[in-house]
Amino acid sequence: MTATTETRAAAISDYFLLDDGLTAEEIAIRDKVRDFAENRVLPIINGYWERAEFPAELIPGLAELGIIGTFIQGYGCPGMSRKAAGMVAREMARADGSINTFLGVHSNLCMGALNMLGSDEQKQRWLPDMAQLKKTGAFALTEPNHGSDSVALETSATRDGDTWVINGHKRWIGNGHAADVIVLFARNTGDGKVNAFVVEKDADGNHPSGYNPTVITGKIGKRAILQADIVIQGMRIPEANRLENCHSFADVSRVLQATRGGAAWEAVGHAMACFEIAADYAATREQFGNPIAGYQLVQHKLANMLSELTTMQLMCNRMAELADQGRLTNAMASMVKMATSQKGKWICNEAREMLAGNGLLLENHVARHLTDMEVVSTYEGTESIQALLVGRDITGISAFR
Repeated sequence: MTATTETRAAAISDYFLLDDGLTAEEIAIRDKVRDFAENRVLPIINGYWERAEFPAELIPGLAELGIIGTFIQGYGCPGMSRKAAGMVAREMARADGSINTFLGVHSNLCMGALNMLGSDEQKQRWLPDMAQLKKTGAFALTEPNHGSDSVALETSATRDGDTWVINGHKRWIGNGHAADVIVLFARNTGDGKVNAFVVEKDADGNHPSGYNPTVITGKIGKRAILQADIVIQGMRIPEANRLENCHSFADVSRVLQATRGGAAWEAVGHAMACFEIAADYAATREQFGNPIAGYQLVQHKLANMLSELTTMQLMCNRMAELADQGRLTNAMASMVKMATSQKGKWICNEAREMLAGNGLLLENHVARHLTDMEVVSTYEGTESIQALLVGRDITGISAFR
């Protein structure tokens, strides 16, 4: 919905008026992403979602928004505040999670890793083109046997003169089948440490020999962003493509901490959308001669949905403030990811139930948000893993074995 057609539910979904605290720049970013999401993404996304295809037609428009690279300073990136970056994820997710995931993988994970782990020369080499979406990115960490236990990754890298020979297997890699620039993590067979390598297409648009991606099919969520299963056999990467500032998994963790907030903001976007859809539906859907919004059970549901949504918004706003101040800890980020995942799934499910059978139809959007939230609760650390990270911070005892 545009500003001129905003419904009562959309107007009230920021119940504590938190957006009143946004700067003029943050408001401008929020509004241009919201306009793009509502007028360019929503009209086409259900068809792409149902066909399990990525809407590449949106890439030029996304580039024109000037949001790629979010909080990265320089190299053609906008250098946003963390709250502005949160607005990008929130507003895109209010329309669709697949497009938001594409942005998160490209802009936050891949570009973020290059920015944090690359030398200045390496950043100059890749980031400017990526900031304009002339090249797209991917982030290859997860393996078939190592999701939550990603520190145990088995993909290997062996030095051979001026090149590295990489062998292994990656899975659930967003845009990994098509990306021009892939940040891939592998264990150095020389010292056992985790290093980062940039896999890039050649001038003819081909990945290096030995990089063999297959698109994963049969997903029930995030169907409009494609994930790859990648078998790597004898792939050679030049030493110049090893990111100079990745020396161990601790460096990988720094990237994940910096980007984890995006998943929490995405959960807020899905929850806002589902609350707004449910409240608008309740106002117009009649049963037993009256709008269902007039029934006590429905009002109780809506009040609790809005309460949980407001809690999510408050946590994300505070998380952004702490991140900008350099005070956000890993455990804090984990708590926000855990809580927003739980609450976001609950709100989306409540909306589905309120719409009853109509909640199963793509045209009403709730089913897409609900299944996408299932994905959000899994990636960048499941709820259980986040709970253990917070629990370790509370007790001083690690439950990981």
